Amino acid sequence: MTVVVKIGGARAVDPEGALADIAALIDGGTDVAVVHGGSTAVDDALERMGIEPEYVETPSGVVGRFTDTETMDVFKMAMAGRVNTDLVTGLQNQGVDAVGLSGVDGGLFTGPRKSAVRVLEDGKRKIRRGDHSGTIEDVNGELLETLLADGYTPVASPPMLADDGVAVNTDADRASAAVAAELGAALVSLTDVSGVYRDPDDPATRIDRVGTPEAYEELQAAAEGFMNRKVMAATEALEGGASGVVIADANAEEPIRSALDGAGTHVFPDALE
Repeated sequence: MTVVVKIGGARAVDPEGALADIAALIDGGTDVAVVHGGSTAVDDALERMGIEPEYVETPSGVVGRFTDTETMDVFKMAMAGRVNTDLVTGLQNQGVDAVGLSGVDGGLFTGPRKSAVRVLEDGKRKIRRGDHSGTIEDVNGELLETLLADGYTPVASPPMLADDGVAVNTDADRASAAVAAELGAALVSLTDVSGVYRDPDDPATRIDRVGTPEAYEELQAAAEGFMNRKVMAATEALEGGASGVVIADANAEEPIRSALDGAGTHVFPDALE
């Protein structure tokens, strides 16, 4: 069995429980690949340099970072220099032979660069140029499988390598989906809430199982804000061949194993039929 674990970059996410759980899964014979975000670390680094982080909303309601040249330089520094190194260090301290990778290493994540992005500003649709971002079309699965077969745990993150040979930002949720699809794995997406809620302010309204097209429509309707990206990523993972997706609480006890055992919001391939 292979599990892809996406560790979110929100400020409220404490990765320590996930790192211990990854070690336990590996000890039990499960292959684990890790993909992480780092939005908080990037924002903190930008602010220390006196640069205001900029987020834009697409016409479909998805909120994402606008990454200009200056932001991209900080992004690379924060993701590889801090977040990835910290997670790899934490896994090594758990006895896991972890290997840190950016999406550029070995052409792990490749695809087209966006020449422009469509955004919604003050209710009006506009075109913004100068964004350093792209969409993953290919994952070097051979690299990941080689590492896993040799007993190493890959810990990967954006940036990706764009088709024009430039390192650009890409969404970490969708990167984890692409990895899960490539490996035919289960995806456990850890975040700062316990799943997708029908009412965003009420954890008691969590959607537990999504196994029919009707339940999937309900899931899409419930997803708001950052959860839009996670549902989009779940869709892409399942369409690409992932065995299942769970959106769960990173701060729960044994967060990955509890998610695999039923906690969180589970989305099954049958939901897309």
